[in-house]
Amino acid sequence: MRLVDIAKEYGRNPSTIGTILKHKEALKAVTPSKGISVLSKRRSALHDEMERLLLLWIKRKEIAGDTVTEMVIYEKAMAIFNDLVKKDGGEGTSASQPSQEFKASHGWFERFKRRTGIHSVVRRGEAFSTDQTAADEFVQKFKELVDEEGYVPQQ
Repeated sequence: MRLVDIAKEYGRNPSTIGTILKHKEALKAVTPSKGISVLSKRRSALHDEMERLLLLWIKRKEIAGDTVTEMVIYEKAMAIFNDLVKKDGGEGTSASQPSQEFKASHGWFERFKRRTGIHSVVRRGEAFSTDQTAADEFVQKFKELVDEEGYVPQQ
């Protein structure tokens, strides 16, 4: 079948089809990450392992009652990834990935939250920086005020 015919059949540019055919052996050799439908140069089994270990760490923190911020997760993700790269010897997992790189960016974090469903665990901004002592004092003063004025809870 001609390249132009294949391009028409799939609704793609002939140069795209040519590039795919040119690199077909390298594309066949790639082991994609679990649950993805688009091959990417950046995601690998190493990334999947890092995210799995990071999720376990986050769950442990949640069980312990610790608050986890976005920045702490960034730092932990980088540390886990760097440890995995050292353990792996810096080698890639396939011929098309000679070296591994990872940047804990806001975009990565948003996709990580979507993939793992950790939306309720992460605290940021005001919710994280609340002063529990001041909040307890306010509740106590409010109760005293309500009791002195004779209000009932429905009011």
